[in-house]
Amino acid sequence: MTGPTTASQNSLTEHLAVQGGKILNGTLKVSGAKNSALVLMTASLLTRDVVELCNVPELTDIAGMVDILRCLGVGVERSNNRIRLQADGLSNAEPPYELVNSLRASFFSIGPLLGRLGQAKVPLPGGCRIGARPVVEHIRGLKALGAQVTVEHGTVNAAVPGKSSRLKGASIILDCPSVGATETVLMAAVLAEGTTTIENAAQEPEVQDLAQLLNAMGAEITGAGGPVITIQGVERLHGVNNYPVIPDRIEAGTFLIAAAITGSPMRIEPVIPEHLNAVLQKLRDCGCRLDIDDAGVSITPGPLQAVDITTQPFPGFPTDLQAPFMALMSVAQGTSVITEKIYENRLQHVAELQRMGASIRVEGSTAVVEGVPQLSGAPVTGSDLRASAAMVLAGLAAKGVTRVSGLPHLDRGYDNIEKKLSSVGALIERQEVEIKEEKSRTEIT
Repeated sequence: MTGPTTASQNSLTEHLAVQGGKILNGTLKVSGAKNSALVLMTASLLTRDVVELCNVPELTDIAGMVDILRCLGVGVERSNNRIRLQADGLSNAEPPYELVNSLRASFFSIGPLLGRLGQAKVPLPGGCRIGARPVVEHIRGLKALGAQVTVEHGTVNAAVPGKSSRLKGASIILDCPSVGATETVLMAAVLAEGTTTIENAAQEPEVQDLAQLLNAMGAEITGAGGPVITIQGVERLHGVNNYPVIPDRIEAGTFLIAAAITGSPMRIEPVIPEHLNAVLQKLRDCGCRLDIDDAGVSITPGPLQAVDITTQPFPGFPTDLQAPFMALMSVAQGTSVITEKIYENRLQHVAELQRMGASIRVEGSTAVVEGVPQLSGAPVTGSDLRASAAMVLAGLAAKGVTRVSGLPHLDRGYDNIEKKLSSVGALIERQEVEIKEEKSRTEIT
């Protein structure tokens, strides 16, 4: 036996270097909504005709969905912010595990596959590790529509019994207003025989966007945006051209918070104000003046005052903006109480904000934030998509340089965020660095 030998292994990683303390000025453009675009793409499985979407953001999640749809036999063409999908060659009801595992939205394919082909075999999804996001409600809804569903070895197997392979309309009451379950049932029910009602439905703008696309394709859906949705099944859907994805309300909220945390007068557009009412009110409460029109929001921050937030389903304060808002409250005057009611593991960014000098204590699912005069730059890591955005925002306000790692999370949901922020005066740069890892190993001879 020989002694331990040391092997040096080099690898490349990226981080964002953010120089804080700069006042921003100008207009930030909001891309199409990630969470809407992903589900609209899966809706293309419901027809043989072409479904063309515009205002589609350039994100790694979108690229992942393209790969999944191609594996199912969908023809996909991308050009700038447009995507053309045609599922006339739909031949596979089983997306591959290695693709589904990294993209939670891939599970949305189960509804249209079941509605169109009468069968689907979809691995349980992956995505950000922010807590339990079970698919129990999805499965209950599909069973109510007449599907036989089993879960074996991490895969959901669903099939419509009988020769017709057509689901049957049903009355479905969701235990909680799950966005994913609402969208899954919507897509499964549009080709079902008879009428389906979804009670306690999610009311998020992304659900409304899906219903509008499906109606443009020939579906008969009423009530989307309210707690009860009614779907009258049709025999077939047709294609649609140039359907615009709604602006991303979470990106818009992130940019508004970027303006507030840096004390910068800014213009954010396009924004649908009704999609952000809870966030806009909290920004007013903490000292920002907002001028709102049909195209966007102009924000003029004042001295920041602490305010409390509790995340809730739409139209409440969105969980996806809890981490960015906590970064804002970390430099506000006074004490704020931030309560997370949606995902139990969505306070992992607290430790990283503390590294930058934030004064935060966690009590269960609640964070008590004592505002400090200024944060200081530090190396930090985003544990999930929105936590990564919070680190960037904190870096914009901090003294010195903040190096934000965890960019694969960030790139899932923000379309070239460093380029956009640089365009309004932020000093932010994506840097690639070589990491040298010293590994000790023992060889046996």
